Amino acid sequence: MKKALPILLATLVYGFVTTSALAEKADKDKPMNVEADSLRYDDLKQTSVFTGRVVVTKGTILIRGAKVDVRQDPEGYQYGVVTAETGKLAYYKQKREGLDEFIEGEADVIEYDGKADRVKFIKRAELRRLRGASIADEMIGSLITYDNTSDVFTVDGGPGGPGPAAGVPAGRIRAVLSPRITASGPATVAVPQPPVQLRQSTTIGGEKK
Repeated sequence: MKKALPILLATLVYGFVTTSALAEKADKDKPMNVEADSLRYDDLKQTSVFTGRVVVTKGTILIRGAKVDVRQDPEGYQYGVVTAETGKLAYYKQKREGLDEFIEGEADVIEYDGKADRVKFIKRAELRRLRGASIADEMIGSLITYDNTSDVFTVDGGPGGPGPAAGVPAGRIRAVLSPRITASGPATVAVPQPPVQLRQSTTIGGEKK
């Protein structure tokens, strides 16, 4: 049976879903809700392990997975790892500040580094920028890294990618980048918004796990 977790335990994973100014600023002031089948909390090691149909919500943020491990270091930074259910993908979604846009991603494993403010989507990784209900940008690869502080994506091919079944040759990546929406249809002046950059990786394979 799903269990609503106490506010005290929720604060332990606060940093796991706190992002940069490019993400929705109001999220940091919203209460966190975590549901799971079970929880193991180690106060000495400052770790929390949520298992079984885990759902984390905080403002515009939504996280889903079979298991969520959260660790806090002595400086107060949190690090989270979301693991997918067998045959499924772990899921992460958050609204972008001041825009009708969301960043959402899926992978076998999703890692969040609270100190570096960086999200990694590992193995069978997919990342999309949604403009309203439409997909504006889409990236597929073995490893996708999203740096919240600079709003830069890095996509790596190699083992662990989606493969031919997803229409992507083995060891390759796929990126679909849409043109910016203009203020009045085909006008030349674009709506002001933070740029989404795609940097080519210098590595051949995905990050080893």
